[in-house]
Amino acid sequence: MGNKKEQRQAKILSIIETSDIETQEELVENLEKAGFAVTQATISRDIRELKLTKIATAVDKQKYVALINYDNQISDKVIRVFKAGFLSIDVAQNILVIKTLPGMGSAVGAAIDAFHYEEIVGTLAGDDTIFCAVRDFTMIETVMRRFSETLNL
Repeated sequence: MGNKKEQRQAKILSIIETSDIETQEELVENLEKAGFAVTQATISRDIRELKLTKIATAVDKQKYVALINYDNQISDKVIRVFKAGFLSIDVAQNILVIKTLPGMGSAVGAAIDAFHYEEIVGTLAGDDTIFCAVRDFTMIETVMRRFSETLNL
C-alpha cells in the first residue's frame, strides 16, 4: 500500500484539492484528523517535496496548491500516488470506473485531476472508487492508454 510518507503526501494532495488550506497548522490539523501524526518540520518538508505553493484566492486570502510544471510534465510524486493506489479500471459509456486501495480514492482522484487531460471533464472520488467522466466515449481508449502508459513507467 506504499509507505507512510507516500500515503501522507497523497493525503496532503487530497486535502488541498478539496479544502482551502492557508497555513501549515491547518494542514497538520487536517492530517491528524485523518489519522496521520505529523510534525511541522515533516509538513514543511512535504510541502517542498510536493512543490506546493500558495496562491491568492478571491477572498483576499491564500491557499496551498500543487504546482504543475508549465511544460506539462507531471510530477513524480503525483505519478507515484496514482501508481500506489490504482487497482483496476472498467468502462461504462463515457465514465471510467477506477478501483483503488481502500482509503486511496480521493488521493488517486486528485492525481488524475493533476494530469490535466483535456479528455477528462471531471472526477468524483469515494473511499476506493473513482468515477472519471470522459468528454466523449470515443476518447475512452485514449485516456485508458495514457493511464496504462503512466502505470508502466
